[in-house]
Amino acid sequence: MKTIGPLQLTVIGFDSSSVTSEIVEKLRAVRENGSIRVIDLLFVAKDEGGRITTMETTDLTKEEAMHFGAVIGGLIGLGAAGEAGAVAGALEGAVAVAERDLGLSSSDIKLLADDLPPDSSALIVLFEHIWALELKEAIINANGVLLAQGLISPEALMGVGEELAACVEAAEEA
Repeated sequence: MKTIGPLQLTVIGFDSSSVTSEIVEKLRAVRENGSIRVIDLLFVAKDEGGRITTMETTDLTKEEAMHFGAVIGGLIGLGAAGEAGAVAGALEGAVAVAERDLGLSSSDIKLLADDLPPDSSALIVLFEHIWALELKEAIINANGVLLAQGLISPEALMGVGEELAACVEAAEEA
């Protein structure tokens, strides 16, 4: 079975109903240089008049999409209901992808669009970290087990710094 790299889901909001060409170019560049592979990308925009525009794309072939759907569905099913859940989840995942449902139904998209204020947009991207595949395989070959992982944005670190400063200030006043 082909190894799947780490997957990341990112949701980004914009206070405009259009995405800049710079964002499109940077996304294209990291896709072309092999850093990431887009599993599913959905762009939803609401113009000033409240009209909704959507665009969805993937880098996967139909066969790859079915494989991803089966693997992801199987893992979710395994966690939910053990071995029987894994089998059912793999089947459901493959069928959903075969029907071009890469995770968000039209009703999910409508709910998202309804929540967007006029003249704004959202970009939802599920992507695979291709750059990490060989590292992941080396870890697996060494019997390594993932114990924890996470992403910390610079903005989150700034928030931690602000909280630490407030704690220090409170301690000094006490």
